Amino acid sequence: MKLVIAFLVFFSLAVSSASEKFDFFYLVQQWPGSFCDTRQGCCFPDDTKPAAAFGIHGLWPNYAKCRGRQGLVRAMLGDDAFLSTVGRRGKCWPEYCDDGNELSPWEIRDLVASLDRSWPTLSCKNRRSFQFWSYEWKKHGTCSNLEPHDYFARALALKAKHDLAEILADAGIVPSDTETYPVSSVRDAIAQGTGFVANLECNRDADGEAQLFQVYQCVDRDAKDLIDCPLAMPTKCTDRVKLPVF
Repeated sequence: MKLVIAFLVFFSLAVSSASEKFDFFYLVQQWPGSFCDTRQGCCFPDDTKPAAAFGIHGLWPNYAKCRGRQGLVRAMLGDDAFLSTVGRRGKCWPEYCDDGNELSPWEIRDLVASLDRSWPTLSCKNRRSFQFWSYEWKKHGTCSNLEPHDYFARALALKAKHDLAEILADAGIVPSDTETYPVSSVRDAIAQGTGFVANLECNRDADGEAQLFQVYQCVDRDAKDLIDCPLAMPTKCTDRVKLPVF
């Protein structure tokens, strides 16, 4: 038993020490109309409606391939303990790399106006944007190898450089409560407008129709430039999707 506990401690330390050696970032932007046009609805931060534009959800370090010392750990722990400790796919992204590293308002004081515009919270569980930013920093930012100011500033710069709503509008894909668009056209428009193919995620509106929800753009490890995504992801999209009015 002592051997197993010692191994678990070693395994935990090994995973933690490697947790910041990620492969790329996902810059995830969400369409507010799709966030709000569901059964659960949405709430506006400080009772102020955000602009009808894609808003940042987060800048997330990610592995190109799920990691885990599956063979040795499974042999030591057994199947049930292994799955509860590591998961069926292993560790697919780093998170909570430094729980004690809390975000201070002072560190991002010059970015607050831009964050309010470009990184608003829409959750009814948490209507305070700073709490949302603090959560994103603690879960993802502490694994980014960046200081808090750089973490948020670089996400904002990437969003400003590639205005997704404008890129889609240039391709004739505009918000509508009735029109639907081919997913392939959405993907092609973003690829042409940014130079890189993005991953798309859809959700369902209150009537069960597919709508474009989030765009996952892949970013280099310095969080400065877009790159080609090293892996695909499930989309939950149908052949045609809505972009609901917000």
